Amino acid sequence: MSEKNLPSHARVVIVGGGVMGVGLAYHLAHEGWGADTVLVEKAELTSGSTWHAAGQITHSTSSFGLGKCVDYNIGLYSGQLEAETGQPVTWHGCGSFRLAYTEDEMDWLRHTLSVGRSLGFNIELVGPEKVAELHPFYNLEGVLGALHTPDDGHVDPTNVTMAMAAGARQKGVRIFRSCRATNITQAENGEWVVETEQGTITCEHVVNAGGTYARQMGEWSGLQLPMTSMTHHYFVTEPVPEFQNLDTELPVIRDDRKVSGYIRMEQQRGLIGIYEKENPNSVWHDLCPWEYENWLFDADYDRVMPWLEESLNRMPIFAELGIQRDVHGAISHPPDGNPLIGPAPGVRNYWCCCGTQIGIGWGPGLTRELARWMVHGAADISMREFDPRRFGSYATKDWQVIKAEEDYCLRHEIPFPHFNRLEGRPIKPSPLYELLKSKGAVHEEVYGFERPRWFARDGVEQRDHYSFRRTPADDMAAAEVKAVRESVGIMDVTAFTKVDVTGPDAYALLDRLTANRMPQKVGSITLTHMLNRRGRIELETTIVRMADDRFYLVCAAFFEQRLLDHLEQQRAEEDVQVNALSADWSALSLNGPRSRDVLARCADADLTNAGFRWLSAQEVTIAGHKVWAFRMSYAGELGWELHMPNAACLDVYNALWAAGEAYGITDYGSFAMNVMRMEKGFKGAGELTNEVTLAEADVLRFARTDKDYLGKDKTLNTDLPWICAYLSIEPDGEIDGHGGEAVLLDGRVVGSTASVAYGHTVGKILAFAYLKPEAAKAGTQLEVVIHGQPRAARVLDKPAYDPDSLLPRSDAILETA
Repeated sequence: MSEKNLPSHARVVIVGGGVMGVGLAYHLAHEGWGADTVLVEKAELTSGSTWHAAGQITHSTSSFGLGKCVDYNIGLYSGQLEAETGQPVTWHGCGSFRLAYTEDEMDWLRHTLSVGRSLGFNIELVGPEKVAELHPFYNLEGVLGALHTPDDGHVDPTNVTMAMAAGARQKGVRIFRSCRATNITQAENGEWVVETEQGTITCEHVVNAGGTYARQMGEWSGLQLPMTSMTHHYFVTEPVPEFQNLDTELPVIRDDRKVSGYIRMEQQRGLIGIYEKENPNSVWHDLCPWEYENWLFDADYDRVMPWLEESLNRMPIFAELGIQRDVHGAISHPPDGNPLIGPAPGVRNYWCCCGTQIGIGWGPGLTRELARWMVHGAADISMREFDPRRFGSYATKDWQVIKAEEDYCLRHEIPFPHFNRLEGRPIKPSPLYELLKSKGAVHEEVYGFERPRWFARDGVEQRDHYSFRRTPADDMAAAEVKAVRESVGIMDVTAFTKVDVTGPDAYALLDRLTANRMPQKVGSITLTHMLNRRGRIELETTIVRMADDRFYLVCAAFFEQRLLDHLEQQRAEEDVQVNALSADWSALSLNGPRSRDVLARCADADLTNAGFRWLSAQEVTIAGHKVWAFRMSYAGELGWELHMPNAACLDVYNALWAAGEAYGITDYGSFAMNVMRMEKGFKGAGELTNEVTLAEADVLRFARTDKDYLGKDKTLNTDLPWICAYLSIEPDGEIDGHGGEAVLLDGRVVGSTASVAYGHTVGKILAFAYLKPEAAKAGTQLEVVIHGQPRAARVLDKPAYDPDSLLPRSDAILETA
């Protein structure tokens, strides 16, 4: 059924009728916007990438957010959707195995098991004998173990989408097929105008769910939405004699090493899906032809043959059978593999619901969260890894293709902690990039910037060392932490977002958007949070008052566009100018008990407590350059951040280094920085997300009750489902955890970790964890499931290092080296 007459107005127009667009329509309807939502599709529903999807879904994911989504999706597919709509979805609840051939792969499965336990999944780590029991036809030579997820399965993509469409229509959504959108523009009043072949419709919110067309659709509105279409094969064999008399369907096998894909039953046939690890194929770099419907490419057997041959070795019963059907279709891949779900950058009420390479597996859960975001102002899971604003203008079309091809080849590789994607870099090197690289820096990419992670010394190879256990990089970070704690260290923190807010109404705007008291005097500094209307945390930022009408905001690199959008979209009639300085300004962090001595040799300033108080800012001169010095420390030591134009950075760094050589100054990177913030109990991006209020994050000390600000009434609510607790965990060898692990109280799951790091100074594993309130009380004895095994843990009430925070405020007498 399709509507006949396109309305002239709607609250929401969704462009695209695949599983993502229809999924969003279904969930907007369930959030109360059904009668106000219109979906337009250029052809038939599912005629893009959805119809040719293999339709599999698994609980085997180490991503906490995606884990919540897939669990919801499996519940939806396995009964809820059909019961609600009366439409069949053809769910096959056959379960699945993910195989491991190496100890690194086993470690990955152990970590996934820990995350799965925190989410309440039916999941277990088993030996090859269990795989053989449930799947007697698979060649298990070399297999060490497998992750068994018995509630997994696969589903018919078209049936699922049609069932959600039926559910959306039942709640008032209007769906128009054969109604191609031809343009999307924004009117002067902020509304969106969607031109289609059946007429024009004006709306408050527009959603790009265009699938392989989404990038070019974004260009209609002047948007750069980074994604590239990659082609993927799966093959269906002739009927398999051994399948004819089976009583139950065989589990899906995910074989990342040998097959680089998956093998399962397709009725009485075999299905083999392959993500080749070399020579990936990207298509439609400029335009996906509008006339393409249910489009497939000819199979490229040469490209996939090594993995196809190995799949027949692994499933010998397929070896003598022919291929009855080959499916070679296009799927969207963003640069980092995660979909684009959320607000488009720089505009109001243009939403992305696209770039999803696993639409059936991830789609309904993600669209439910997008619907909540649109209707209520925030999603109920952290959307940071999906937010379209995580990319900047550096994500050019050529770069997108390079990164999408890289992502495709990584699809069935081990997702090691801190995996460093190296293609297409550097894209935004700092002024110190080449110098620090020559000194052993191993860099990471953060919002395009190159930031040092750690420095190779003492014969350690200058490259990434990957493992779920400690690596040589951890030893190097430990040495860097020791150097900062005992003497002085310097770090290139140019990647920080740096935004200048000026104008007569700058104070008023920032005051009503921040929970803490604004800096009152010129040169004062405040750490504060910006909230949304649900009282959830948008971002944490440091605000420096540079003048009566000028404020300098510093926050994590990936929040830049979110900060700019929040300031612009929350502005009323204030006379304010907002300028991003991140690309033009650099920053250095100087920390440690000898940092005052080093800075004193370079800067023309009184650096004593009387002359330069804690949490204050001054303009100083270093190496002939004017530099803004902020007395603050994320390391929890005496220290300063130094901000300056790019042209000054190399000179300032060299001057500080020369002054610090007498004290053994050391370069350090983000790995050491993270360890030090955990030792000091400083919450970071992993804890301060759109999921939580200030009360839940246990940072109400940064919120005022004597002023009004956006989200105040919600964030001060003390009826808390969870609280962020600070834990000390007993170490056990080389395995420390990586976030998402289950936390137990008396054997039952009461929460999960957000951030975990080994505190080299204190000799303990430290973690932040969101726990049920009864488990978050100081002194409570808990267990944390790390690597599949419970470890003793205790809730702390003070930082593990310098619990009274005396060191940052130190007024040690300046000494001569």
